[in-house]
Amino acid sequence: MPNKKKEKIKSKNFSAKKTKEQPKKKNSESAGALVSEKSKKSWNVLRGMHDILPREEKYWKVLYHTAEDLAETFQFGRIDTPILEEANMFIRSIGKGTDIVDKEMYIFDDQDGTKICLRPEATPSVARAFIVNGMLNYPQPVKMWYWGPMFRHDRPQAGRYRQFHQVGFETIGVMEPAVDAELILLAYNFYKDLGIPVEIHVNSIGLLEERDRFKTELTNYYRTKRSCLCEDCRHRLTKNPLRLLDCKEDQCQPIKDEAPQIIDWLSENSKNYFMKVLEYLDELEIPYILRPTLVRGLDYYTHTVFEVYPAAVSIENECEQENSQNSSGNQNAQSALGGGGRYDLLIEDMGGRPTSAAGFALGVDRAVILMKQMAETGQIKIPRREYDVFFAQLGDRAKARAFRMIDTLRHTGISIGFNFYKNSLKSQLELANDLKVPYTLILGQKEVQEGTIIIRDMESGIQEIVDQKKLESAIKRKLKKFDVSVK
Repeated sequence: MPNKKKEKIKSKNFSAKKTKEQPKKKNSESAGALVSEKSKKSWNVLRGMHDILPREEKYWKVLYHTAEDLAETFQFGRIDTPILEEANMFIRSIGKGTDIVDKEMYIFDDQDGTKICLRPEATPSVARAFIVNGMLNYPQPVKMWYWGPMFRHDRPQAGRYRQFHQVGFETIGVMEPAVDAELILLAYNFYKDLGIPVEIHVNSIGLLEERDRFKTELTNYYRTKRSCLCEDCRHRLTKNPLRLLDCKEDQCQPIKDEAPQIIDWLSENSKNYFMKVLEYLDELEIPYILRPTLVRGLDYYTHTVFEVYPAAVSIENECEQENSQNSSGNQNAQSALGGGGRYDLLIEDMGGRPTSAAGFALGVDRAVILMKQMAETGQIKIPRREYDVFFAQLGDRAKARAFRMIDTLRHTGISIGFNFYKNSLKSQLELANDLKVPYTLILGQKEVQEGTIIIRDMESGIQEIVDQKKLESAIKRKLKKFDVSVK
């Protein structure tokens, strides 16, 4: 009897086990279907982000090399800081009440609980690097420039992305009007060298105590207009009054036009400092506009502040937009290419010794859009890569030999165009014509066996057979841009 009971129990367990396995099969089938569905999904770029494609490389190269040339001329050294920084560093330096801190920073917890962020700009990072690396002991001033991506959760607009690129220049360690003028000259020349006409909007916001007195007067004025202000300005009135002058909303423009001007609250020393900056700009013949409402939106600025605007061109909207029209309707909301100024309090505020500093940053993405527009209308010409010769090959053996010869010639200063995926001579000569090269090298099976190569003059069609070992000297003599004594 006990044995029979055991058998029954076993039978029941087996039955239960069997019924449990059946739904697993269904789950497996549904999981397979889910994987199949997932594999079909196409991934789109995140909103506010964009891909920089190979066809745009020519614009980015020109911009980078222009910045690099200016940096070398004006003796600025390249600095690269981390993309991730402590969030509190930016909150403290940029200031609460600013749009960047209150609305736009990408903040999250690191695995150790530290609040970190994707850098929204680079100036505080450069200031931190100056402090922690003991640059105060370097010969002063320390002049640095940077190029790289920044991140702000902003509403996508024309030339304004959530991941965007900036080029910036910082001069730390000296308080001189000549420093301010030099930086404005750099910003102006950056666009001038690109062929983009710009104008500088400039103002002075004086020292902290002067600004505090002005804030009191400005707050009193705006309180009388509170009912006419936009929602953001009502918030700024209590949190950060200077930001009232940054507002781009149409309803606030008449109020801003009648507002007190900070220049009237500056001390004689601050006014004299600003006048010396303007004298330098006059001597340099840099076109500028005095804009009394220009304050810049960041807490760390003192004395000179400036922004750069396109003088004769507008930026078309090439970005995703939330609305068909810009919410502000004000040109300044869209067309500023960059800006900067003096920030003599920032390094001390970040824990360093009192150190004067000034700098600026320019939007690279916006400059690319401008260059595209102007290139399309023939206002500027984007330089294309020029090749000295084109290397055409026919057959597998010739292709293998061509690989080796091109790699060898790469170190001689001869610029060579080629395409190993076109097999006919006709198609390769067409590519050579498109590249506008003066000569084409032709290597076939016969030339491989004989150790020779054909040099074809693309204008006359005349062909010359030369020894492969003497190819370098033959090309250089024909090009006439190298020392003809090269053998």
